[in-house]
Amino acid sequence: MIELLVIGGATASGKSELACRLAQQLGGEIVSADSMSVYRGMDIGTAKPLDCMEKVKHHLVDVVEPGEYFDAKLFEKLALEAIREISSRGRVPIVAGGTYLYLQALLYGIEETPEPNWKLREKLYGIASLKGKERLYELLRVIDPSYAKKVHPNDLRRIVRALEVFVETGRPFSSFHRWDSPRFRFLGVHVSRSWSTLSLRIEERVRKMVERGLLEEVKELLGRGFENFLTSSQAIGYKELIPYFRGDVSLEEAIENIVKNTKSYARRQLRWFRRQHWLEVNLDEVTEEEDSRLILEKLSAL
Repeated sequence: MIELLVIGGATASGKSELACRLAQQLGGEIVSADSMSVYRGMDIGTAKPLDCMEKVKHHLVDVVEPGEYFDAKLFEKLALEAIREISSRGRVPIVAGGTYLYLQALLYGIEETPEPNWKLREKLYGIASLKGKERLYELLRVIDPSYAKKVHPNDLRRIVRALEVFVETGRPFSSFHRWDSPRFRFLGVHVSRSWSTLSLRIEERVRKMVERGLLEEVKELLGRGFENFLTSSQAIGYKELIPYFRGDVSLEEAIENIVKNTKSYARRQLRWFRRQHWLEVNLDEVTEEEDSRLILEKLSAL
């Protein structure tokens, strides 16, 4: 019997909407696997499913302040607690999101890694600032080629964490990850679109974010002192607007950069989900009724 339903896919693919429909049909609750939705006050730029949150209970949304430390290991701990609590009440846990490192941590587990070494981390960021993030990525490729293949060369936050763990333990960061046997009996659903459709949906999503007040949201976060956090490689949709507020780029250029970086991240998501061999549901080819039916039929057959 299936213990967990996992709905994943690239940004703007429609996975949140599908998860919401299934939660209502199955009597489920949603555990968000989105690394930015955990932060309070970051609603528009993370595309939190606010309408669905009024209909379906969500977990791991708005659990920490921007700038507070949060990683895949903490996500794993909180997500496991949420899944146990949902199941204990006879509800169906549905994990939905596109942060593949979080999904990997939840489904396969991550060994306990050292606490952050802030002095070492500061030194590593200093090296990246002086010599370029490429220097750190090349170092990661030497000491941990397996993890380097999973990390984008521009993902400075994860590169620094992997190097930090290696210095602290002498072990490659990838050695803390298990990639073989899942801890749950689960059905994984990969929500897909053609690239042309997904690209247009990303452009439309960014336009709507701006219309709904993304600039005001970023301005509010900057006013609360979260600039360093928002410049992190993960904060797509926020970091690109900081140069605009400084007067370094036009609003049009900032928006173009949000679109470009979002598409780049979506490509990395697509590569990960395609390797998982999950049930693929192409939302370009099926109606809302059909996509739910396909998944429900698969569930009943397991």
